[in-house]
Amino acid sequence: MQMPPSPPVPSPSAGTRTDGSSVRIGALVPLSRPGWAEAGRHLLAGLELAVREVGDTGGIAGRPLELVVRDTAADPRKAVAAVDELARLGVAALVGEYHSVVARAAAARADALGVPFLCSSAVLDTLTEQPTRWVARVAPAQSHGWRIYADFLLGAGHSRVAVAADPSAYWASGAAVLRDHLAPHGGSVVELDMRALTPAAVCDELVGRRATALLLLVGHPEPAVSIVRSVRRDRRLAETMIGAPAGQPEFGEWAALLGGEGTAVPFLRYLPEHLGPLGARVGKALRERLGRAPSFVAFEGYDTVTVLADVLRSGAGDRAGVAACWPRVDVEGTRGRIRFSRVPGTGVWQWAWAPVQVVDRDPADPERFRILHSG
Repeated sequence: MQMPPSPPVPSPSAGTRTDGSSVRIGALVPLSRPGWAEAGRHLLAGLELAVREVGDTGGIAGRPLELVVRDTAADPRKAVAAVDELARLGVAALVGEYHSVVARAAAARADALGVPFLCSSAVLDTLTEQPTRWVARVAPAQSHGWRIYADFLLGAGHSRVAVAADPSAYWASGAAVLRDHLAPHGGSVVELDMRALTPAAVCDELVGRRATALLLLVGHPEPAVSIVRSVRRDRRLAETMIGAPAGQPEFGEWAALLGGEGTAVPFLRYLPEHLGPLGARVGKALRERLGRAPSFVAFEGYDTVTVLADVLRSGAGDRAGVAACWPRVDVEGTRGRIRFSRVPGTGVWQWAWAPVQVVDRDPADPERFRILHSG
């Protein structure tokens, strides 16, 4: 996305005042369609819980944190407008965002304006075209997680893989990672263009191409739900594995819409096999807040604010000071120790890495997740 010239924006003091006024943090979250609103709610729950706990433990030099939330609705233009608005409002930093293409637009604008942005959940490798000091990320890069998913596919005996794909930089990048990782092992990836195929036609393509696995690189709930139903109900495809590396089955809406048909669909999530004391405590609090088991996205939100609060408490006096602290981060998060480094191909300060699992919903108990592979 081409950005217009950037006017100067105020760079407020991040933590030097002690008059009780809040330290404002701008939060970018998809809360309405076509955004993945359930993921947005989980992300916001994690952000809000951590903000409350920062306030309960003294805030930032006596000042509470305040989230200023803007709904991006999976729209890059809305995200850019929100970054502009939040910069004018004088936020100390930006956090959040789930959708990769949206986060990339927000990161580019934050970089142009000189506003620190700690990305919570978006995984597209190149969040910025050029290396930037302003942007950091707690989610793993897509290439890291999807290579682990490709290892899972190979280990499960799937070398002829089809992907049902919508047009998107995120989906295209994921398909390329899978293709590059499978090819040296004799594997292949066939792309099925969902602009041209119905769910029923997808079934015919799978039979004709003798694919043993179909990966959903498409939007949720549609066309993902309709594709799953069509494949599950086609007797010719009884042995075909359906996968969803982007994590659609993580959320309750998937289980509510598909029931048993949505089980045994392996996906990526970014949690350890066992949470430590902090993760267990936060998980319990998130469950109470959400009314159901928290997704890994909620933990990402919590960890984002944990990192940013530590940076602000370290004495970062303004936006430039916040950005200068990324390489010095060393914080205990809910899923492990968080430190940032420069990872080639990302352009940002990156936690390398959050724990990665391939899991699915258990056919015997759709509310239970089975760990199939860890990276």
